Amino acid sequence: MHLSRYFLPVLRETPKEAEIISHQLMLRSGMIRQASAGIYSWLPLGFRVLKKIEQIVREEQDRSGAVEMLMPTIQSADLWRESGRYDAYGPEMLRFPDRHEREMLYGPTNEELITQIFRDSVKSYRDLPRNLYHIQWKFRDEVRPRFGVMRGREFLMKDAYSFDISADAARHAYNKMFVAYLRTFARMGLKSIPMAADTGPIGGDLSHEFIILAETGESRVFCHADTLEVPTPPADIDFDQDLQPIIGQWTRHYAATDEKHDPTRFEKDVPEPKRVTARGIEIGHIFFFGTKYSEPMGCRVQGPDGNLVAVQMGSYGIGVSRLAAAIIEASHDASGIVWPVPVAPFEVALVNLKAGDKDTDAACADLYGKLERAGVSVLYDDTEERAGAKFATMDLVGVPYQLIVGPKGLKSGEFEVKERKSGERASLGQDAVVKRLVADVSGQRTLA
Repeated sequence: MHLSRYFLPVLRETPKEAEIISHQLMLRSGMIRQASAGIYSWLPLGFRVLKKIEQIVREEQDRSGAVEMLMPTIQSADLWRESGRYDAYGPEMLRFPDRHEREMLYGPTNEELITQIFRDSVKSYRDLPRNLYHIQWKFRDEVRPRFGVMRGREFLMKDAYSFDISADAARHAYNKMFVAYLRTFARMGLKSIPMAADTGPIGGDLSHEFIILAETGESRVFCHADTLEVPTPPADIDFDQDLQPIIGQWTRHYAATDEKHDPTRFEKDVPEPKRVTARGIEIGHIFFFGTKYSEPMGCRVQGPDGNLVAVQMGSYGIGVSRLAAAIIEASHDASGIVWPVPVAPFEVALVNLKAGDKDTDAACADLYGKLERAGVSVLYDDTEERAGAKFATMDLVGVPYQLIVGPKGLKSGEFEVKERKSGERASLGQDAVVKRLVADVSGQRTLA
């Protein structure tokens, strides 16, 4: 992509309304713009990041055996009355009548709708287990939206719903999502910690939040330091095997959010040198709630003995749009964002230090073509901005590698490569620089 043709409205000053670093940098780098309180437009750079995150989520859901679909944003209030949640949910639910005075709502979650779909489509235990998911926009009318997309009113979310014949089978479905979440976040360069959590309005008695540690986290978290060293499950993991030993590795030590924290147990179970008290950001939440929705909504299947059985259910959410902000909170420096390669909007920033010069333009065009043909995404700064402004922009938007081309380097036949994260620089010949960048980018596309 040529920067001269791109839409990248960067800001040199930090907007006053932005309280945390991710909100500041998302506005400054031209990723988002506020449409109204808690609602944002995703501009081209931010949208590319959003799609990268979404694709990683999708790949790990598919790998676990979940099946993608798409449900609408608008739901009927009648469904929520069936489950008993319509009146109980609270003012965060946006409710409105349609032109025929039917009560509708902008879905904050989809337990009722997916239960209806499954109830009307599946009649036998032979069609179980199943896990259905979608990636869709949600709306919750937060009383005080803040921190940009971290706590907005409209947000993109992946939610999955499992259906099983027994509690034991449902627990295995829960474990599958537990493992898939660990892999999903690791692929984005994040170290997530599963923590015992409240079930809130979703319900049930088994729930884990997946937390990343960050100074700007919404709540305090408490855990054993050894949890930070547990290895991520491998890419070739067999999701049909007994996953409980893996879950056990991650849950054998104390780890809890503020709401579930037991100070006495924490001090008793965790030696003082191993106690971690920090702030954290929730990036995923999984629930097992049994028949909370299937019983009142009549979602039953015929069991092996011929009797009707209410299906056992769980739900599993990932905040896709929130992850964009969470990654920035975990990966930035004084100059701007530092994107991990798997979620970067572009993988290489090609900086032409003398746009308009015939030789420099020709060299850049050649490098651009070779990298693009090799499958590397390139943001080519072909503008006539001064060099300092170009470097500042590329540092701000956080492209993992910068390839710098100028008249001085051309004379010596070398081009400079800068790694955004480490700041390391190297000067290489044309063929060597392309080979190096292709190898480095390819090697980092899957971090887990």
